[in-house]
Amino acid sequence: MRKLSLSTAQKIISAAFEKAAELGLKPLTVVVLDDGGHAVSMARQDGSSILRPQIANGKAYGALAVGTGTRWLNANAETRPHFVQALNGAAGGAIVPVPGGVLVKSPDGAVLGAVGVTGDTSDNDEAAALAGIEAVQLVADCG
Repeated sequence: MRKLSLSTAQKIISAAFEKAAELGLKPLTVVVLDDGGHAVSMARQDGSSILRPQIANGKAYGALAVGTGTRWLNANAETRPHFVQALNGAAGGAIVPVPGGVLVKSPDGAVLGAVGVTGDTSDNDEAAALAGIEAVQLVADCG
């Protein structure tokens, strides 16, 4: 597999929502981007607030921008805020540097895209993203 298909993206989203139900999370929004940062699929659970699609997209985009999950961006926001601020400025403010953005890789390590999840705590968002990626037997990179 070298591209994330719509079918695969929808399976990732469904599995992320299943994990959210299992954990009793607040309503989530999940975005799946391809390796070029383009949306493949997005879904909002009932009750997910209105800015959640943009936040989920910003988490996934951030993972693609730095080539690793947004947990890495979060750590750098704490230790090198000037770097993350400049990076986000260069990206036109499109990056959300908190956990919940996870890079999707093929088994051989090729970047296929990223998943962004938002709606609960960042750690829970990340757990849902991981579950979605693992359900389709791809490799997740949280950073």
